[in-house]
Amino acid sequence: MVMIPLEKQNRYWAIYQDMSPGYKHSGSIYEGLVKRHLTPKARVLDAGCGRGGVVELYAEKVRQMVGLDTDLTSLREHRCLEQLLVGSLTTMPFPGGFFDAVLCSWVVEHLEEPDAVFREMARVLNKRGHLLLLTPNAWGYPTSINRLLPAPLRRWLVRTVYGRQSKGIFPVFYRANSKGRLDAKLYRVGLRNEEFYHIGDPSYIAFNDAFFKLGVLLERVTDWPPLRPLKVHLVASYLKEER
Repeated sequence: MVMIPLEKQNRYWAIYQDMSPGYKHSGSIYEGLVKRHLTPKARVLDAGCGRGGVVELYAEKVRQMVGLDTDLTSLREHRCLEQLLVGSLTTMPFPGGFFDAVLCSWVVEHLEEPDAVFREMARVLNKRGHLLLLTPNAWGYPTSINRLLPAPLRRWLVRTVYGRQSKGIFPVFYRANSKGRLDAKLYRVGLRNEEFYHIGDPSYIAFNDAFFKLGVLLERVTDWPPLRPLKVHLVASYLKEER
């Protein structure tokens, strides 16, 4: 869940990039990962596509891009895809091995049955296909705090502090949101990790300058390798192996 209005977040990203040359936020890293794995001949599924996202950059550059989501309102408001289906990620309406890549951004945290969804993702991927993920880290400090808050308080914060409406806010479970859980669950369905990144983001708690400075301090602390698993976001690539 994005915690700060995007305009403010972009401002703090720019400040932090000036302070930390070479820093890239999770969206930029995920975009690069997607770019490396999509080819002009690829069939691609955006699983839990919502209203758009990184697919807006690549929909015209691949053979076929399909969006699947449970939320009909989001599909009706999608910004670029024409091939859109409403349906469950646990029972996808596609033949086995149909896709070269499955994209899954800001979805894993919402999965009530991640094992069933991962089985379906593996089924619809062809051999040597890739699953590309972007999701919050269950062990990241904002997520840990967020999970402790009752749902009414989270909705109030979304409206009054984060500057967002409740539209498009879905329940979160964090049942697969760590490297250990992702690796184990995906390995069981035939997917092996190729790349994995724990990504920090001091703008995630930057309600004001004081909180931004706190976020920068937390970034410095979690740059220490043993504490990197406490970073805010996870970006990963998994390969479907031949078995």
